[in-house]
Formats: sequence, structure tokens, C-alpha cells
Amino acid sequence: MEKIITLDKSNIGKEHICCAFSDKKCKDGYELKKDWLRQEFDNGYIFRRIDARAKVFIEYGPAENGWLPVNAPGYLLINCFWVSGQYKGQGYGKELLRLAVEDARAQGKEGLVTVVGTKKFHFMSDTKWLLKQGFETCETLSSGFSLLVKKLNHDAGNPEFRESVKSGECLDKNGLVVYYSNRCPFSEYHVVTSLTETAEKRNLPLKVIKLDTMEKAQTAPTPATIFSLFFNGKFITTDISVCLDSRFDKIVGK
Repeated sequence: MEKIITLDKSNIGKEHICCAFSDKKCKDGYELKKDWLRQEFDNGYIFRRIDARAKVFIEYGPAENGWLPVNAPGYLLINCFWVSGQYKGQGYGKELLRLAVEDARAQGKEGLVTVVGTKKFHFMSDTKWLLKQGFETCETLSSGFSLLVKKLNHDAGNPEFRESVKSGECLDKNGLVVYYSNRCPFSEYHVVTSLTETAEKRNLPLKVIKLDTMEKAQTAPTPATIFSLFFNGKFITTDISVCLDSRFDKIVGK
């Protein structure tokens, strides 16, 4: 196996962060994600990846500082967790998860929590795989999201979604509404450029809401604060490819 390394303020300037490292269109978003990480390192955030030019990594931190509308005091919150391509099936996912569990124990945490799709959602971790690793479902939403927990203290309370996401709708009911943050290198370009052009081509009203603070993310109407698209108030998708003209009609029309 390749060595696993931890990024922090001392090395993030020279190390890649897995996603979008070769996508010139998303260069600005890539740097914005690095800036976001620098900020979150001060809040106890951890970013680990293999020492290779690949998308094999895990991100997590104290749930109290998480950029998600979840109440989970005393837990570590897993955000992005990805093993792609040729590295699948080689034990990297289990090793990255083991290190997260080890950190949780060392910090005296109640366990780990993460948000997934009840069925697999784009840009979210593999639900079935996590359930096989000892996670359990503690809450589901009508919009298709689940909250999974892996308890280290079995007497600990269950994490919960915040009220802002319970309805599965956003307040704006007219046309397209997108919520996004710089937690992902792809979101800035594809929301600001691709989705704007796609909406204009179809004469659809578009409201863009950037979740640029922890407080905004924790009170968002969606648990997918990297990217979520709503249409006439209803949640549609976490799939950033919906921003593309060639993908929009197929996804929104479902």
C-alpha cells in the first residue's frame, strides 16, 4: 500500500488535495478549497490521503465545527471520504476509516457520524460500504438523505439532523435555487459559470446561495452543503454535473 499522509498548514501549499488537481477550469475553486482547509485546520479538521496522485482520501473534524446541519456533540463528523479508480478493493478505505476511529478514541469522542444518500448520491460516501463497516442509520429524510453513526460509546445519544432540513424544501419556491460551498474544488466554477449559462439558456430564474460561513452551512435546508440544487422549492440533486447544459434536462426531468 501507498503511504498515508496528513495535510496541515505546514505542507498544504505544496501538496495536492486530490480533486480537480488537473482541471484547469476549476483552478480557482481548487485554491478556494485549500483556503477553506487552512481555516478549518484551526478547528481541528483532518485531511488524510495516500501519497500518490490519486483520489484516495478522508476528511473529518469535530461535529460541533462541521459545515453541515447536524447536531452531533462529542462526535467526529466525516465529510468527503473517497477511494477511486485502481485503488479500490486494496484496503485503503478500511485503513483511512481505521485512522479516523483511532483519532476519535484518542480524543475521547462518542464515535463517528456522516451524511449519505439513503441510496448512493453523487459526491457523497458509499452508503452500503459504510453500513458494512459498522455504521448504523440513526435518521432518514424524505429528501433521500441518511445520517449514519458508528458509536464508540454505546450509551451516547444519537446524532440528529437540524430542523432546517426536515422538510426537504427550501424557502424559495420560484425556479432554480442552488446552495454550495468551497468544500469542493468543482463547485465554484460549475455553479457560477456552468449553471448560470444553463439556466439563462432555458430562461429559468436562478438564485445562488453561497454557504461561506459555518453558521450558514449549519442552518442550510440541505445536508449536502458542497452542492444542492432545488427546483420550485423541492430538492433535486447533489450531482454537480447537473450544471452542464448536456446533463441538466436529463437530471432535472427525472
